[in-house]
Amino acid sequence: MLEEINGILTKLDDFLWGAPLMVLILTGGVYLTCRLGLMQLRRLPLALKWMVRNEEGGEGEVTSFAALCTALSATIGTGNIVGVATAICAGGPGALFWMLVAAFFGMATKYAEGLLAVKFRVVDKENHVLGGPFYYIEQGMGQKWKFLARIFAFFGVCVGLFGIGTFSQVNGIASAIKDFFDPNDSYMVDLPFLGTSYSWTVVLSSLVLALCVALVVIGGIQRIAHVSQVVVPAMAVLYVLVCVVLLVCNVQRIPAAFVHIVKGAFHPSAVTGGVVGSMIIAMQKGVARGIFSNEAGLGSAPIAAAAAKTNEPVRQGLVSMTGTFIDTIVICTMTGLSIVLTGAWQVEGLEGVQVTTYAFQNGLPIPNEVSAFILMMCLVFFAFTTILGWDYYSERCLEYLSGSKRAVKIYRWLYILAVFTGPYMTVAAVWTIADIFNGLMALPNMIALFALSGVVVKETRVFFKKNKNDR
Repeated sequence: MLEEINGILTKLDDFLWGAPLMVLILTGGVYLTCRLGLMQLRRLPLALKWMVRNEEGGEGEVTSFAALCTALSATIGTGNIVGVATAICAGGPGALFWMLVAAFFGMATKYAEGLLAVKFRVVDKENHVLGGPFYYIEQGMGQKWKFLARIFAFFGVCVGLFGIGTFSQVNGIASAIKDFFDPNDSYMVDLPFLGTSYSWTVVLSSLVLALCVALVVIGGIQRIAHVSQVVVPAMAVLYVLVCVVLLVCNVQRIPAAFVHIVKGAFHPSAVTGGVVGSMIIAMQKGVARGIFSNEAGLGSAPIAAAAAKTNEPVRQGLVSMTGTFIDTIVICTMTGLSIVLTGAWQVEGLEGVQVTTYAFQNGLPIPNEVSAFILMMCLVFFAFTTILGWDYYSERCLEYLSGSKRAVKIYRWLYILAVFTGPYMTVAAVWTIADIFNGLMALPNMIALFALSGVVVKETRVFFKKNKNDR
């Protein structure tokens, strides 16, 4: 019976994350790109300038930069290191090309999400700012669509508690720590209540991680934003610098790597020797990883964008747009190039983080232990900030559903408990269900983006007509 249920869930997951969802999200990005006149190209310099320049006198709870870092904390996670490797191994180097295509159009989607989040946000009696897809569905599309907003919020709570926010990230952290400190299972401890043994590194990491998460999430958005705007930029800069060193040390291989990436996008067999299937597989793996990494279209990032101290929806939309640029076009590209030019994707027997580790160990002019340690630390901190970001997202979803601050407080403790138990979760169905919930979040959000695209275009035109110097 259990195997049958797992089979049904797997088929549903494969269908949802197959052509239907990817086509819907990619079509939305192309549609918004056309209506906004290549906004992501024309306004990117302005967006990057505003990313680090906070608006004076803006209303909200945190600065625009802090809101962006909160959103990035949820998107920059294990996917940037493990997911990119998985996509390239399954679809060949061409998957990176399609990942960048998805990110390019996803920037327009993220712009629209950020703009709508600020335009339709609400402020409660305690001056608490609330916003996100559930509010721009309800406020922008009308009360008759409120059921769609509730559906989004319900799936958002489920994703945070059972999926991206907890189990998958915590497992990534525990596995990375164990693989570095105890790869041969030399230090085991019996856990009778679980009926099995675990490495001490797993037990200790679960305790320390749960404590660190508790210290942050109990403080709410202010503390999450404060930690995110310190940790996210620091780890992102460190990771990018390490990748730049790797690329510089192997600069002679970069032209060939680009040839493999472009050729592999349209004719994979010419690069892989027929080992990896077709252009369709490369496209599917790349687009899916791009969407999953930067979350453009899923509706999560606008929840953080709504809290920004700004009075201009267009301005925050541009700042939100830089999140996709940083997450995928910068960080994922760095990972992908490192994997392709070192040939790590072709090494048999390697999967997931092992592929990226091989690339670092064979591409950096430092001892293998040092490069492996750097990658482990980046993975741990990226995953940790993802846990924080998704706690905030799911709390806002629950607050919209219940309207109760007490329910949110109870939820925080459940979230911390899920983080603590995450390393011991081994049921495959848990991750499959998480993927399904994550995909289902996108459906009501994309409906809203299509319905409110006219609002996005109008707001954009009015803003730049009024602010002619910001062209």
